[in-house]
Amino acid sequence: MFPTRDKLTICFAHAAYQMKARFDARNTGINSFQVRSYDEFVQRVGEADVVSVSGMWKNDIIPHATRLKFVQSISSGMDQYSKELLGAKGIRLASAAGVNARAVAEHALALILAVFRRLPEARDNQHKKVWRGMLGDLTQREDELGGKTLLIVGMGRIGSHLAKLAKAFDMKVIGIRRDPTAGANGADAIHGMDDLVKMVPQADIVALTCALTPETTGLMSATAFAAMKPSSVFVNVARGKVADEAALIATMEGNKIWAAALDVTAEEPLPAASPLWTMPNVFVTPHTAGETRAYEDNVIDILIENLDRLWRGEATLRNQVL
Repeated sequence: MFPTRDKLTICFAHAAYQMKARFDARNTGINSFQVRSYDEFVQRVGEADVVSVSGMWKNDIIPHATRLKFVQSISSGMDQYSKELLGAKGIRLASAAGVNARAVAEHALALILAVFRRLPEARDNQHKKVWRGMLGDLTQREDELGGKTLLIVGMGRIGSHLAKLAKAFDMKVIGIRRDPTAGANGADAIHGMDDLVKMVPQADIVALTCALTPETTGLMSATAFAAMKPSSVFVNVARGKVADEAALIATMEGNKIWAAALDVTAEEPLPAASPLWTMPNVFVTPHTAGETRAYEDNVIDILIENLDRLWRGEATLRNQVL
């Protein structure tokens, strides 16, 4: 049985997010506590009926979670959770899918604009007190987005919102998704994942917005990178492992495409030895696309809705995984 409101305890497990503070602001009367480290999480998870967590989750915590009935993920990515182990214990699981769709789409567009308007270079020049003169070489100037073709790989919530933003800049949008029959979601044309390599040569910008699954791991392969136009830009706001990072590095080292803008990498934090740090044609942000001042409240909206569903005995949760 799911505990009643007066008996329920929620554990918020995150190193930085202000989940408990934002939850307490709702005055729900529900008992909760926050942990900031994995060791503290292990020590206290046995007190919790509900856990709200993302990157701190490890499946070996399950034996310590003796009261746990429900996990509300703080993130939309779910590859860290073992559905088999949670299911065996009867623990429900829901994602935060869609909670940061607008934020990630806006960040993707910001990365695109930063590259085309050469903002990273301008910031570097500012720090060096360099006032760049006018350029005669057309290939080295800032560029406009109007008339460009954006290929979006993943036409879910993030991809469809990015398509809407791109259309406002008069861009042509080609969408790639697992099931093209599910709709274009704002794209001018829609294709299946198998058409990726065929469609890449048509794009001025290739943006990854899809979930990381066994099917999408390495989807942006060496073959796909090789098919990109030399003047094109690669953007990744999905997960680092959706792209073959070795192939990406080789592509950038060989100046095979104009630029790459990455919010995610295969290993995070990006290792100090990675050449991506210092490549002049690569712009990196530290997986911050989804982080906004509204993030905690957006997650708590989903959590509270799912708690209400569990108290009503409903079989289906919002963003249900288990």
